[in-house]
Amino acid sequence: MTGFGRRLAALLLFCMGIGLAAPALAHTPDISTAKITPQPNRVYVVDVGFLATDLERMFQDTMDERAGVDLSPPGVLEEEIGKFVAKRVAMRDEAGRACLSKVEKAGEDPTNQDSALIVMRFDCSGATGKAFYDATKLLAAQGSKGKHLVSLFGENAGETMLYPQNPPLDLSQPMETTAQLMKKFFEAGVEHIVTGYDHLCFLFALILWAHSVMPVVKIVTAFTISHSITLSLAALNIFTLPSSLTEALIAASIIFVAAENFWSHKVDQRWRNTFLFGFIHGFGFASALTEMGVPQGAVVPALAAFNIGVEAGQIAIVMAVLPILFYIDRHTDGKRHDKLVYALSGLIALAGAFWFLQRIGVIPGA
Repeated sequence: MTGFGRRLAALLLFCMGIGLAAPALAHTPDISTAKITPQPNRVYVVDVGFLATDLERMFQDTMDERAGVDLSPPGVLEEEIGKFVAKRVAMRDEAGRACLSKVEKAGEDPTNQDSALIVMRFDCSGATGKAFYDATKLLAAQGSKGKHLVSLFGENAGETMLYPQNPPLDLSQPMETTAQLMKKFFEAGVEHIVTGYDHLCFLFALILWAHSVMPVVKIVTAFTISHSITLSLAALNIFTLPSSLTEALIAASIIFVAAENFWSHKVDQRWRNTFLFGFIHGFGFASALTEMGVPQGAVVPALAAFNIGVEAGQIAIVMAVLPILFYIDRHTDGKRHDKLVYALSGLIALAGAFWFLQRIGVIPGA
């Protein structure tokens, strides 16, 4: 194995090592949402939403807040979830005084079994001046990569994305423009593919036998077309699959394409299988997008920007790996060493099997 071959192997081992240490469901981008609906007399109803796995992680990280509380009786867990959010979300006036708040509902989102919904009511009738939505403590609980998508209804209707470093949101100001939102959804798409270790393994396995660019172009194009279809269908709520099923099928696709490297060195026709598997991966991409909360007033731009971000990240990754493979070819008389491809494919298959067993519940998740 050449020096570059060893470096490529080390790179893939590093990526898979991180991926194996990640949670079983790989599409958890630490994104929460808030839908703010103004009511008469300066009352605001705020629907705060989370992916259930994100909320579970944050809830477990703050167990000291519930020391001695028995969560098993009916309704207690929902009540504690409401308290958790109520401590971290507020409406304030210009002087920083908090409005009166009340948790009206906490539990499973009736529109999405994989998400949690907390409905809060804020009475700011006694406040003066402007109203500010403050989610800084919630973002701190989500972590350094946390994001909070806010949708405001009423006079200044619009959407914006809040990050941990952002100050409380002034509700009297216009929300972000479509172009600004598209930039954020594009960045989210890039981040999703770059940190989506299962998608990376899938792509690596597909191109390990590639000796020229054209077969890779076919593979990437087929993958893009098919996953764009299911990404759009799911994001627009036309057709979806349960995330647990999607994640297990993605892991199974990784096992298949890695194992295929053992019985076939030809990549010219691999675009066909890639096209079929792309439909499954599209539902995985859609889970990340829907977790962000697609802006109601900019569904198509957000969807397009996220998908373009996914493609940009995917192309960047492929273009980073292909030169290494071609360099190896130049130093092995155009014959890629079987042991290199078999070793990497075996590792990828093992990673896929590990994820599959996690996602069907055989191995406990991280």
